Parts: sequence; structure tokens; C-alpha cells
Amino acid sequence: MIKLLDKAQDPSHDSARTHVRGKSEFIDDRPMVAGELHVGVVFSTEPHAKILGINTDAALAVPGVVGVYTAKDVHHNLWGTIIQDQPLIADDVVRFVGEPVAVVAAETREAMEHARRLVRVDYQPLEAILSVRAAIAAKSFIAGERSIARGDVRAALASAKHRASGTVKIQGQDHFYLESQCSIAYPREDGQVEVHSSSQHPTEVQHVVSHGLGLPAHAVVCVVKRMGGGFGGKESQGAPFAYFAALVATRTGRAARCVITKDDDMVMTGKRNPFEIDYTVGYDDDGTIVGLDARLYSDGGAYADLSTSIMERAMLHSDNAYFLANVKITGQVCRTHVHPHTAFRGFGGPKGVAMIETVLEDIAHRLGIDPLDVRKRNVYRGPDRDVTHYGQKVENNLLPSLFDAIEQRCDYRARREEIRAFNARSKTQLKGLSITAVKFGISFTTRFLNQGNALVNVHQDGTVQVSTGATEMGQGVNTRIAMVVAEAFGIGLSSVRVMATSTEKNHNTSPTAASAGTDLNARAALTAAERIRARVAKVAAQLFELPEERWPSRTAGLGTMPEIEIDQATAPDDIVFEGGMVFRRSNPERWIAFSKLCREAYLSRVQLGDYGYFKTPGIYFDKLSGQGEPFFYFTQGVACSEVLIDRLTGELEVRRVDLLMDLGRPVNASLDLGQVTGAFVQGMGWCTTENLVYDDKGFLLSHSPSTYKIPSIQDTPRVFDVHLVHNEGNTKNVRSTKAVGEPPLLLSLSVWTAIKDALHSLAPSDRTLALPLPMTHERILLAARSLSAARS
Repeated sequence: MIKLLDKAQDPSHDSARTHVRGKSEFIDDRPMVAGELHVGVVFSTEPHAKILGINTDAALAVPGVVGVYTAKDVHHNLWGTIIQDQPLIADDVVRFVGEPVAVVAAETREAMEHARRLVRVDYQPLEAILSVRAAIAAKSFIAGERSIARGDVRAALASAKHRASGTVKIQGQDHFYLESQCSIAYPREDGQVEVHSSSQHPTEVQHVVSHGLGLPAHAVVCVVKRMGGGFGGKESQGAPFAYFAALVATRTGRAARCVITKDDDMVMTGKRNPFEIDYTVGYDDDGTIVGLDARLYSDGGAYADLSTSIMERAMLHSDNAYFLANVKITGQVCRTHVHPHTAFRGFGGPKGVAMIETVLEDIAHRLGIDPLDVRKRNVYRGPDRDVTHYGQKVENNLLPSLFDAIEQRCDYRARREEIRAFNARSKTQLKGLSITAVKFGISFTTRFLNQGNALVNVHQDGTVQVSTGATEMGQGVNTRIAMVVAEAFGIGLSSVRVMATSTEKNHNTSPTAASAGTDLNARAALTAAERIRARVAKVAAQLFELPEERWPSRTAGLGTMPEIEIDQATAPDDIVFEGGMVFRRSNPERWIAFSKLCREAYLSRVQLGDYGYFKTPGIYFDKLSGQGEPFFYFTQGVACSEVLIDRLTGELEVRRVDLLMDLGRPVNASLDLGQVTGAFVQGMGWCTTENLVYDDKGFLLSHSPSTYKIPSIQDTPRVFDVHLVHNEGNTKNVRSTKAVGEPPLLLSLSVWTAIKDALHSLAPSDRTLALPLPMTHERILLAARSLSAARS
């Protein structure tokens, strides 16, 4: 039985007020310093070509231009998060339109832009591969083929009562963060450099800059105050732009600012990986899947970036919420001559989920069974159908209950009948209805990334500074960390400040990604806070045994009393930190303010700062065998979407969305609701409007808001009913919470399957529809016309 959380009035985002007032500082808001230079990037106009020569004479002659730098100026020119195969600046060959070939530095932005246009690059074009199928034909791959399998899929398919095959074609998606890639580098004394970057991964920036400049890591500091959006696009691909700024800063001895335009950002940077998935499924008369063989191909672009890990995540999520007794999932990343694709909210998960959800939808329509019933028959449930194809048991499983709850809350059965009648009589419009689920594994699948550290400093006035490896990109991770620390000390949230992320305070950080930012960093901060609290509690226990005139604040300056010693003191178990006060549980009338206690502890030479560390326990995954327990836990949810389609124009309206999300015991339910709704709408864009269009050279034509349509307020569901469910069963995680950043995006696939449901009313009962992602208005119109023509 599902119970919903009450609506919460939790603290707002820590930067909400400064955002609204325009006072939040982003990279390009930092004031220019004396002598600061502007840095721009000259990029390739060819998808695959040999560089015959680069002429910089005209650019260097522009007044105010200080330098033009090419690959010969780079100390170590290869970088890559997993495989170091990508040049920072192309040397002899370019491999995608948008690849950097030169860096220009000038005293004004106008001079820099002028000089960029005057750099002349002579190319000898080479054959380019611009699609997944072309890469497969040419055997152009990144890394090897991987498989995850269970059972005997060949025998299961051979004996299945029904079989079906199909292809799911999934396009990419641009991150469209409002703050483009940008960095400022400041040269410091003794060959050091300080880089301020809009990055989800300060440590990678530090490493790329140090390697590219030939400096040791301790000579480079990367600072990240906040990002104006990231969504995965700044997990790896922010690092080269930081390097370009640092290159100029160290060569000239002047601060250097690299801030690229939105158009150039979209042309140069990678997107969500496009996928093409071929599948064959066998199933029984009631829709139960007995065997599934799926081959996943992704477009990795010209270089590896994170595509191999993204493919792994897609393979791990190809089951989504459903038990597959006999299954083989094969994955292969393809190398093409387009920008290297990269992390995006959900990583590879949305692609695997899109495949299995369309498989279930097709099974239902072939059998004439309601798709919800097919999903409920295949959903994970115990005791014999609760282990994934990679060998991990689905614990704290709410999926069957979530399906039942959403069915009742949204009045699914009655609406299904109403929609069937509406489609039968309407000549100009169609309605569709669909429920999909998500079971999203939380953890990096590369085990060593599942670690975090935090520095907590408590000051004498009882205020606290916290530094972690988490980066704030609008998701509210700093607010959550501050709330966890404030609760540990029993003080108000305003007394805790989370500082800018810096590699000199937090070393070897993992990227803020995989929805694990709060899990790792808040847990590390809590560990440090609990150590401090334990020491301070010992001080409090001894103070309560002394009259106040003998406390350190009255005696330390005169040296009239021995200081309080805590090393040998017994840890008190009845000291309470609450409401800014500290007291014994047995005697709450006698209390001391936390701020005053901190002063007494300091005067007693008790350590008021500490470093916390956390590594996620109990996770492992053998990438060779495809078996293990890669996830700490699963975030779960369901959504029901209803759409209205205009058959004459292809216009789509998302009429209603009902959504239930299991986020455990949220640290901040208000922020979590914002993440759920935001992720869902961003996913709607991927499913319906965000169409990447390239020319025959792989140049992105839709590289601005005028040609690339992210969802607007007019695209949001007319009725949007979102609720969090009550679940305190995730006891292994900090505060029993569950991650929220990525999982809700996958529920937007219910909009795509609802479109499919609507169009199925025009198709013969035994026909299934191969709809691509996204289903834009144009594609809806063409599909409706084609089906109507075939019907007549």
C-alpha cells in the first residue's frame, strides 16, 4: 500500500535570493582584472581532413592580439576521461566539425573575434563517417563489444509462442545549459595557475590543465563556485576550455578568460549519444516476455569521451522495471566524425529504458492487451522474479505497488475507455494514454568513483563552513549538504555555509554526476560533523559538572584552572544538540548555546574542524562477465501521460501527467519536487521537440534557440500532478534518502509511448509502429498521414 508524503515547506535553494536579484556570481560575472585577455577557439570546418597548414599571420597583425597557439604549444596533447584519445588542439588531422585547431588571445573580445576569422587552415578532406549504420558497415568502433546475458535466449526465442523484431532509433539531445562553456585562469607565483571553471568535475579540470601545461597537479587549483546548468555537458567537456585559458595565462603571465558563445558551444560540444537498437523478443499469450535479444549501437562521435560507460549504463537499464528470464544485451560504441558525445542527465539509462518500454508497448498492441497489464505482468516482484539480468536483487521494491497506485490515482481504466471512444469518433484529433516506470540504479558503475570527502570547520561563534567535492549546477546539492550538517549540530540552516568547490580543499574528487552528489558528499560531511560533535559533546558533559565561573571562558585567560581534557573522557550518550542548544536528555532545563559551547571548546584546545570521507560499501561489477551488484540502491517511480494530437497539423499537447516518485526520506522534499518536474519536462523535450539537424558535413544546423526547441512553459502538461511516496526503507543511505537528479527524466518516455498509443488507433491491430525519438510535430503529422493513407 503506497502512502504519499505530505507537501513540505522545506528551505529554499541556497542561491534562490541571489539568483532572483541578479547577485549570483557566474564565471563571466567575475570582474576583469588588469591586463586580462580574452581567449577564443578556431575550430575545424571539416568533419575529417588532414591539416596541410595553419596561417596565423593575418590574425597576429590585428591590433590587440597577443598570441595564436596551436598543437605545437601543448605539452601533452591527449586527454580523455576513460581513454586518452582526444587532442586538446588538433595536430595533423581533424575528426569533426568543431574540433579546436587554434587558440587566439587578445586584449578585447572584438579583436579576438576578428582574429579568429583571419586564421587560415588548409585541409585535405578525407572520407567521413556520419551515421551509426555507416560506422557499423565500416567496422569503425570505439573499444570492444560488451554483453550482459542470463539464461538461454536462443532456446527461449525458438520455443516462444510469439516473436517480434524491431529497431528503436534514438537521436541525441543538446544540454542547452544557459551558461556556455567558460573558464578564467589566473597565473600565480612560482609557476602556479588558478582556474575558475564552469565544470562538474574540478579534479578532471585540474588534471587536464596540469598535463596540458606540463605542470604537477599541486601547481594547479580548480575552483567551481556554481554552474549555470550542466546536465552532464560539463562533466568532461568543460576541461579543454579551462586548459585554453590556462595555456594563455601561463604563456603571457596575464589572466585569461575563455567564454564561448551559445552557437559555438552547440557546434563544438557533444550531446546525448544517439542510439540505434535492434531487438528480437519472444513472449507468451498473456504478454509475459520469455526471451529478449537486443543489440545496442551508440554514436560515440570522433573520440571516446564517456561513451563506453554510457553504453554500459544503457545495457544495465535495458530491463528497466521488468524481469527478463532469458536475455542477451549486447553493446557497441561506434566511432563517427561528429563531435564526441558525452554524459547527459540519465547517462545511458534512457536509451535502454526506451527500448524495453517500446517492446512492451508493441507486445500489447500485437496481442490486443492493455499495455498496462503487460507491464504489470512483467514487473519485478518477489520471490522468483526479483533479480536483474546482471545478478543484483531488487531490494526495497515498490514497483508493483506503484503501478497499482498510479492506476487508481489517475483513474486509468475509465480514461482508457473514454479515449477509445474519442478516437473512434474524432476525424481531426487523437488521444493517447500510457503508463511507464523507472528503476534507476544509483552509483557510478566504475567503482572507484564512488567516494567523496568533506572538510567541516566550526568557528567560535557556532557558524560552520563546509567544503566538499560536490559542484552546484542549480540542483540544490549545497542546500542538502548544509541541511544534513545543520541537523547534526542541531543549529539553524543559516549558520551553515557551503563553500565554493576547490581542489586545494577537496582532493581527488569524483564528478557531480550519476545522481550521487548528495549521497557521497553529504555522507562525508556528516562523518566529519559527527566527529566534531562527539568531541564537543564531551566538553559539554564536563561543563555541566562545573559552575559557570569555572568554565574556560572565565579562567583560560588567567590560567587559573586546568583546561578541559577530552581525550580520556567517556563518550556521553545523553547529550542532545537541538534548536541551537546543547543539553542532557535527563536535564533539558540546564543548557548551553551551541555557539557558546564552541567558544568553550576552542579555549580548551579542542579540535573544531575535521575531514570526513565516505566510500559506497558493498558495490562491485565485473565488466568482463557482466555480473555483480553495481548499484547501492534503486530509485523508483511511475508516470501516466495523456496526449492530444492534431491529425491535420501534427501539433502535440500533453494534457495530463500523473507521477509518483519514491525518493526514500527526502532531505529536502521541495527541492526534490523541483528536480522531478524539471527532469520530466527536460525529458519531454528529448522525446518530442529537441531535434538535432546536421548538414552533409556533420555541421550542426540547429545551433541556436531559433532552430533548436527546448520545452517552454507552453509545452508543460496542462495538468501536472506530482507526488513523492513515503518510504523509509532505504536505511543504507544518508538520512534514508534516495537520489533524484536523473531518474524522473526517464518517466518522460510515457509521453512518447502515449503518442505511440494514439497513433496505434489508426493502425491495423496486428501492426506495431517504429517511432523514432524525438517524435516532433512534423514526424507526428507524417506518421498520421501515412497511417491514414494505408487505412483508406
